[in-house]
Amino acid sequence: MTASPTHSPPPGGVDYVAVEESAPFRELKRKHRSFVWPLTIVFLVWYFVYVLLSSFATDFMAQRVWGDITVGLLFGLGQFVTTFAITMGYVWYANHKLDPISSAIRNDLERQEAGS
Repeated sequence: MTASPTHSPPPGGVDYVAVEESAPFRELKRKHRSFVWPLTIVFLVWYFVYVLLSSFATDFMAQRVWGDITVGLLFGLGQFVTTFAITMGYVWYANHKLDPISSAIRNDLERQEAGS
């Protein structure tokens, strides 16, 4: 990782600005954002649909599905299920896609720090 032409690295330290501008770090940020933003948008839409239906479609949400189980209750429980599914999906994605890149960046930084 080379220093940016606009600044010089600190004496005896790691040039974190150069690290932030490096291809591996940009790839890490791109992969993170490409996973997180779509899921965030999907979940927020799902959440607001639930809230709006609860507020304005009360007859629909009060429909009984089975016994005392209503559509609204199923949608509410679905919020928890999707939260856990998103969390598990992110953990898998981070472990398999993000962690190898961040480990390589960290190892490179540790080598640079040990060499200074």
